[in-house]
Amino acid sequence: MTSPVNHTGRFPAVFLGHGSPMYAIEPNQHTHAWEELGRALPKPKAILSISAHWLTRGVWVTAMDMPQTIHDFGGFPQALFDQQYPAPGSKELAKRVVELLAPKTKVTLEENEWGLDHGTWSILKYLYPNADIPVIQMSLDATLSDQGHFELAKLLAPLRDEGVLIIASGNVVHNLRSVNWRDDASAHSWATEFNDYFKKNLFERNFSALVNWKDAGIAAQQSIPSPDHYWPILYTLGLIEPEDQIELITDGIELGSISMLGFSISNEII
Repeated sequence: MTSPVNHTGRFPAVFLGHGSPMYAIEPNQHTHAWEELGRALPKPKAILSISAHWLTRGVWVTAMDMPQTIHDFGGFPQALFDQQYPAPGSKELAKRVVELLAPKTKVTLEENEWGLDHGTWSILKYLYPNADIPVIQMSLDATLSDQGHFELAKLLAPLRDEGVLIIASGNVVHNLRSVNWRDDASAHSWATEFNDYFKKNLFERNFSALVNWKDAGIAAQQSIPSPDHYWPILYTLGLIEPEDQIELITDGIELGSISMLGFSISNEII
């Protein structure tokens, strides 16, 4: 990764596997990579985050001045619940998302109940620890097909030319029922198989295979028992332009069944 420069062209976009909420208070090789990425990325005017943890009927975007830090989990230490990410919101960016997605869907502005869930803030605290960049979050419409999410992503592409960093957060492989909590847990064979399948098709730009992941067989079905953590990936894939370079940020299977694969897209090496 190179050092950030004054950025006047198309902004990068990023997908990151966010892993356990505990990563927010337990730095590791993946969070160190996020810190390095944050130092390398140009500073955006604002951030649009698409997290696996906000599923709705229809598309919603946060549109409050100061989005709350949401602790959308249970059974973790108090130190994790004490974490705050006090970034400002951006009503201007929220309205721009409404405008861009209007040809395909109505977008609802959320001004009260939601905020930044851990799929967003547990990553941003490493990318931009000062919390000084406006952040909005966009929900995942649970009524859309995989292809529908992919097509919706394409409408967000102009934001990359407007100084907005689009971050998607989920996991290529996410099977909580198959988690092995031992520190030395090895990856399930099907998790490695699908993770490798994803990387191969990503770098070969066979995006159709990744959108139609159900065609990849049993390994895909075991890796994605529900699509909520996979859908964010489709928003990064949908933004890739022919001139974009694809760069791996993180990789590996944690706890046997959680992929930490993350990648950036940019028309220059980050």
